Amino acid sequence: MLGREIAHMLETAGVSQAEAARLIETSQPRIAGLISGGGNISPGDLVLLANKLGFTDEGYQEALRELRRDNSKRGFWTTGHNRAYRDEVRLLVDLEKHADQIRWAEVEIVPGLVQCEAYVRAMHADWPEVEGLTIDDRVNARLARQDILSTSEPLTAHFVLSESCLRRMWGDAEVMREQLDYLVKISNRRNVMIQVLPFKSPPGRRSPIGNRFVLLRVPSPGAAGPLELAYVEGEGEIRYLDDKKALAAHDNAWARLTSAALSFSESRKFIGQVAREFKK
Repeated sequence: MLGREIAHMLETAGVSQAEAARLIETSQPRIAGLISGGGNISPGDLVLLANKLGFTDEGYQEALRELRRDNSKRGFWTTGHNRAYRDEVRLLVDLEKHADQIRWAEVEIVPGLVQCEAYVRAMHADWPEVEGLTIDDRVNARLARQDILSTSEPLTAHFVLSESCLRRMWGDAEVMREQLDYLVKISNRRNVMIQVLPFKSPPGRRSPIGNRFVLLRVPSPGAAGPLELAYVEGEGEIRYLDDKKALAAHDNAWARLTSAALSFSESRKFIGQVAREFKK
C-alpha cells in the first residue's frame, strides 16, 4: 500500500523514478523496489520525498508514516497457534484483518472463514504433529481468522460455493450437518452473503468455477485509493495478483458466478436441503 502511494505521488507530480531517486539521494532501483512493495524507507526520507513532490499536508504525511510502520510484533508468527499459518498464507491473514470486502469463490472445501470447529477438526484429523504443532493449534488458528466477521465494524464477506463444497465429506455425516447448519446460520448475518452454484443449473445460468480465488479490498488512509488483490492457489503455488488485467479477469469471473448462482434465499434453502440429506 505504501508503494502504491509513492507511485501515486510520482504520477501526480509528473516525476520519474530516477528523478525521485535523486530527490532523496538514492538509486532508481530502490524507488522501483519500494513501489513494488519491497525494501524499506526511513520516515525522514519518506517525508522528504513527499515534501519535494508537493505533498506537504501533515495529515497525508502522517498517513504515509503509518503505512511504513511495521505493525507486526516481533515473534508474532512463531508463537502460540499463529505457528500454524504457513509463510505464504500469512499475507492473506493480514489482508483479511484489514480488508473491508472479501469475495470468495470456492470448490470442494467450505471456505475457511465460514468453517465450524467440527469441520476444521475433521479436515486436520490426519495431519501429523510437526515441531510441536498440534491439531488444537491448527484449529485455533483457523477459528481465530473468523473474528473479522464479528467485529464492531465487520467487513463484507460474499461467498460463491460450488455444490461440491456442500457434499465433499470431511468427518462423518454429523460433522457435515453441523457445518451446513452453520452456513445457513451465518448467512443470516447482514455482512455475510452466501450463494451456491448447483451442479444442475438451467440454460442461461451455467458458469462453472474453474479455479478457486479470493478478491480482497483493503481501504487505504492515503490518496491512491483502496488496495485490490486477487489471491489464487494451486498445487505448490500461491499468488497475489494486483495488476489491472488480472483483476479485471477475476472481476468478470465473479460477475458470471454471482449471476449464475442461486440467490441468497434460494441458497439457504438449498444448503438446508443438503443438510437434511445427511440426516438420512
